[in-house]
Amino acid sequence: VRGDVPETIKDKQLYTLDLGSLVAGSRYRGDFEERLKKVLKEIRTRGDIILFIDEIHTLVGAGAAEGAIDAASILKPMLARGELQTIGATTLDEYRKHIEKDAALERRFQPIQVKEPSVAHAIEILKGLRDRYEAHHRVTITDGALTSAATLAERYISDRFLPDKAIDLIDEAGARLRIRRMTAPPELKAMDERIAAVKLEKESAIDAQDFEGAASLRDKEQKLIAERAEKERNWKSGGMDDVSEVDEDLIAEVLANSTGIPVFKLTEEESSRLLKMEVELHKRVVGQDEAIRALSQAIRRTRAGLKDPKRPGGSFIFAGPTGVGKTELAKALAEFLFGEEDALITLDMSEYSEKHTVSRLFGAPPGYVGYEEGGQLTEKVRRRPFSVVLFDEVEKAHADLFNSLLQILEDGRLTDSQGRVVDFKNTVIIMTTNLGTRDISKSVATGFQSGTDTQTGYNRMRARVTEELKQHFRPEFLNRVDDVVVFPQLTQDEIIEIVDMFVARLEKRLKDKDMGIELTTAAKVLLATRGYDPAMGARPLRRTIQREIEDQLSEKILFGELHAGDIVVVDVDGAGDEAKFTFAGNAKPRIPEIAPSA
Repeated sequence: VRGDVPETIKDKQLYTLDLGSLVAGSRYRGDFEERLKKVLKEIRTRGDIILFIDEIHTLVGAGAAEGAIDAASILKPMLARGELQTIGATTLDEYRKHIEKDAALERRFQPIQVKEPSVAHAIEILKGLRDRYEAHHRVTITDGALTSAATLAERYISDRFLPDKAIDLIDEAGARLRIRRMTAPPELKAMDERIAAVKLEKESAIDAQDFEGAASLRDKEQKLIAERAEKERNWKSGGMDDVSEVDEDLIAEVLANSTGIPVFKLTEEESSRLLKMEVELHKRVVGQDEAIRALSQAIRRTRAGLKDPKRPGGSFIFAGPTGVGKTELAKALAEFLFGEEDALITLDMSEYSEKHTVSRLFGAPPGYVGYEEGGQLTEKVRRRPFSVVLFDEVEKAHADLFNSLLQILEDGRLTDSQGRVVDFKNTVIIMTTNLGTRDISKSVATGFQSGTDTQTGYNRMRARVTEELKQHFRPEFLNRVDDVVVFPQLTQDEIIEIVDMFVARLEKRLKDKDMGIELTTAAKVLLATRGYDPAMGARPLRRTIQREIEDQLSEKILFGELHAGDIVVVDVDGAGDEAKFTFAGNAKPRIPEIAPSA
């Protein structure tokens, strides 16, 4: 303490008023007031005391039974006469709710707003607290860890304030390191299991009147207990007293676990996976190279830490005809990032086509049903800030929705109905639309097209889609989107690839029945021809496979024509419209058993 204070408050002592202790045990009327008066008399007599009251709003109404006066009313005269120097602490909400209502009490105090410290100031505060946390957790905390805690907390934890959120990161990292160091090694656990097994054998031997066996087992048990004690001594003397170090990586790991945002440094394995992202997405989505490339670049930019910190990780409009993989690509991205499709926040915009339904996304206003529940979008993003948000068929939403989307796309944040700021900076936002593709069947020839025709048709469709988007959405909305990706129609080769994907899914289901399935090239081509509709994309193909393959296959299994252990070969008999699918069951080749050598 430097003592750099005005002379009037030099050598003063700071005392905290514990209001809970004053109220506790006051059985009769006047007990509480008497105790408070004694405290105030002592303060006045001493003259060198500054009274600090935490949660000062609790003074209003404290100890006020019927006909009695509360603590605030007892303090007011002394405050007015200047006999009491007091510092109170409370929140803005509580100040407005309790103290502003009592104008006389409010007038006695000078309000000072304590603002959130800057990151640099928070780091200085953490340095002051470092010794306490090092002693408590028996670790050393590096300067880099303190800087990392303040900067990462400021960037990724939006619903709390510095330095509190940074202190929590340091505290949890220290606790995690100490617990990790105190965890017993696997050898000790294995020894415990062996001792328990020997004990059980010994008790069984005693029950069977085998006292000689029980005696040898007792000796074995004592030997194992001695061995375990020796190992435990070695472990404790070897590593328990070593001081471990809390560094930037551990802070990032703690933050990643609590928020779900991967802020830790990229490992070599993850880096190579991100570089091969296009290949991984192509395993689920056929074609659509431009869309996959744009999406992959946005994710790589985010994970490398080069994206604009004030905007979402990426915002895209996927436009194109139905059934070409727009929604499937969003699902594939969620599975790639999180290992499960559940991480995709899907919102069907047809449910928000009316004006009054838009408020469901961000929470109902005060006084309406559902106010306490929060918004369907904002609550999901608060719980999972690192996610993919899909606005499916966005053109069907009411125009009011886009006013809120402007703020999300530009600032990466949105305030819900309860005043909480929801952070969208770590989300990838995808909007799908069919605008400009409704009359596509009129301009496309029946059947598959040549490469030149396909490119011409795509250019024509792209121009029409761009024009429709400009007519339907306002310029300020389209300007905030990172990229508008137009999905082309699927070609014949791509449809055959999709046949392979559908068949692979069918084969997974057949594995439960110990069966397999193979399609000849002719069968795949026939399925692709019958299941492709230029205007409808790949969805009719799924229905064709159900009708032509799955229905017939299920009948043959029920009639007993195909059995467990068969590999079903699907071929084509006939040509043109008369062509039919044939099913032949071949027994799986058995692996011969090799007799053990003598």
